[in-house]
Amino acid sequence: MISACTDRGDLVILQLMTKCRQIFDAAWIRRATNRIAQQVLELNGGAGGLVMVGLHTHGVSIARRLAAAVKQLEGSEVPVGTMDITLYRDDVGMRPGGPHLPAPEGTDIPFDITGKTVILVDDVLNTGRSIRAALDELVDLGRPEKIQLVGLIDRGGRQLPIRPDFIGRKVTIDDDEKIVVHLGGPEGTDEVVVTGKESGA
Repeated sequence: MISACTDRGDLVILQLMTKCRQIFDAAWIRRATNRIAQQVLELNGGAGGLVMVGLHTHGVSIARRLAAAVKQLEGSEVPVGTMDITLYRDDVGMRPGGPHLPAPEGTDIPFDITGKTVILVDDVLNTGRSIRAALDELVDLGRPEKIQLVGLIDRGGRQLPIRPDFIGRKVTIDDDEKIVVHLGGPEGTDEVVVTGKESGA
């Protein structure tokens, strides 16, 4: 299996003078997903009343994997919705490259979240601003009983008082580095990598 750190095809395009290292592989991602699913069930006393909402892009894949793990553990189907937070961000029109358009898939939550426990899922947690946007969008769609936050990776650096309920791992990296999660790319790669500029770049 080719790592995105070495592949120069469709998996990832790395800029010149960029370093890249794998920190977690597919086996770790699978174990972390199963562990989080078990923790979600334990905290909530089972799957009753649970729904999952994944943030585009990789939060969606993780939410679907968590739902599959819950089904395997509990035998219960947990509905999964998808969310695009573009229009709820607090930096709309301020990001490099100009305004960003919503994901083509958009927000698709084909079930009522009112009175439910919503498991909000993202791949990498950082400043908390994306999660703040997701919370704003959720409460526009209904009135959940509870909202619980899942992050596969928590890199810290909060700018808002946002705290996850479940994480795969907390990772400390340099300010000029970035954590990238690859799930099911063209080569079937599942991994977590850290990218960043080489010294002098």
